[in-house]
Amino acid sequence: MNTSAHLPAAQSPADRRTFVRTTLDLGDVVLRPWGREDTGSETVLDGLVAAAADPLIALWNPLATAGRGDALAWLESRDGGWDRGAAASFAALTATDGALLGSVTLRWVDRADGLAMIGYWTLPAARGRGVATRATRAVTGWAFRTAGARRIEIAHAVGNEASCRVARRCGYLPEGTLRDSHRFGDGAYHDEHLHARLATDPEPAGSTGEPTA
Repeated sequence: MNTSAHLPAAQSPADRRTFVRTTLDLGDVVLRPWGREDTGSETVLDGLVAAAADPLIALWNPLATAGRGDALAWLESRDGGWDRGAAASFAALTATDGALLGSVTLRWVDRADGLAMIGYWTLPAARGRGVATRATRAVTGWAFRTAGARRIEIAHAVGNEASCRVARRCGYLPEGTLRDSHRFGDGAYHDEHLHARLATDPEPAGSTGEPTA
């Protein structure tokens, strides 16, 4: 796998825990930073609208992108996260035609402590193909390697079994249940399973490997 990164010539220790815009090439799938450049793409905007309407995404990962205007505001917000180095939000696209497959977002929970959280969703056409697993592995390795992340967490509703499978396949060990932890798209609070992976943990079995420069 190849990584196309736009990194400064040198980063001081103080700047290390900053997410810098990077494109991760997984071969048939490309992870590209969400941002303002997507505002001119009708395909991407329509993909975000379709994602918001999908029942599973609406339940477990609600998106405020019900229309193109909402999608534009959502993209501006993702771009702002990159600008501040506080959140890294990637669009998962097919390498051949740029069709939207899903999204992976990493954000700092405690930047000074190196604690981050990652989340993901995929459109129906991408499910069952390992897209979420491969994308989450790639972004996890990138965060440990280039941004000084120490610990990354995944929290998902207990009923979201697909997300649990992704977490385990990516080497995120289960650490317990958070009761009535988060209000999801159905308006109800759900218990969540907490998973975490440390920078010092070994790569999960069957890993496709990390992007290389």
